[in-house]
Amino acid sequence: MRRKILVIRGGAVGDFILTLPVLAALRRHFPEHRIEVLGYPAVTSLALAAGLADAASAVESPRLAGLFAPDGSWAADVTAWFGGFDWIVSYLHDPQDVFRRNVARCSSARFVAGPHRPDETQAVHATLQLLAPLRQLDIHDADPRPRLVFPDGGASSASGRLAIHPGSGSPGKNWPEARWRELMGRLATGSTCEVLLIGGEAEGDRCARLAAGFPAERVRMARSLPLVELAREMQTCSAFIGHDSGITHLAAALDLPGLVLWGETELAVWRPQCGGMKILRDAAGLSNIAVDAVFRDLESGAAA
Repeated sequence: MRRKILVIRGGAVGDFILTLPVLAALRRHFPEHRIEVLGYPAVTSLALAAGLADAASAVESPRLAGLFAPDGSWAADVTAWFGGFDWIVSYLHDPQDVFRRNVARCSSARFVAGPHRPDETQAVHATLQLLAPLRQLDIHDADPRPRLVFPDGGASSASGRLAIHPGSGSPGKNWPEARWRELMGRLATGSTCEVLLIGGEAEGDRCARLAAGFPAERVRMARSLPLVELAREMQTCSAFIGHDSGITHLAAALDLPGLVLWGETELAVWRPQCGGMKILRDAAGLSNIAVDAVFRDLESGAAA
């Protein structure tokens, strides 16, 4: 019977993408094993599409609720499912070991616990911290860079198309909208580039407002797309610009070069792991990054 590994990962887009090296390392070292992921379907879809996981289940499923309660109860099919794994690698926040103890009641799998969030007091990148628990499985040489390569190769990039994500999960990580509007104006008149404008719920109507000042025939909106669809759209671009966000980590995993407007987040821990990504900061803060500096960097990188 084929041996099975379960990787459990909650968190947002960036958290999951930074965990891709874990899945890649397991796939490389145990090519004959079946790898499953327990997480949020919106993000685990990336691992399925890239062939890093064979199946995915929803961590928020009501049938699993009892596993998160002391002395909880659950259906027999849940016991059977967990009992089918040989190893379980979990990055859930479980400070009292409630989940771990409950899993032990229904599975004899070897349980490897990892950090649900990297320790920012260490000058160690998040991917390395997330990979560290795999040493218990005798994996010591994993590639720490998240990579998304789709089996069909995906779409080819279009020269001169720039992917722009003017938001993030936190307003404090965002360059002021007025600066984005000014940059869009510079791109409209000072370049011939096309723009893929990326946004979701966190951006509200910001993308629509920014698109309003750009030639309609040169802008394509990517609003709240499923992540696999968004990734394929981003593959049609030759460069990216954004903030410290999950979408920036997605761009880096797709090997898109670009520019990241960075604020106060610990760079050593959260920096996108892509050699083509340049970090732009200002000692006086994110809001003080000048439009001229951004436009010059885009020009020098042939993004515009």
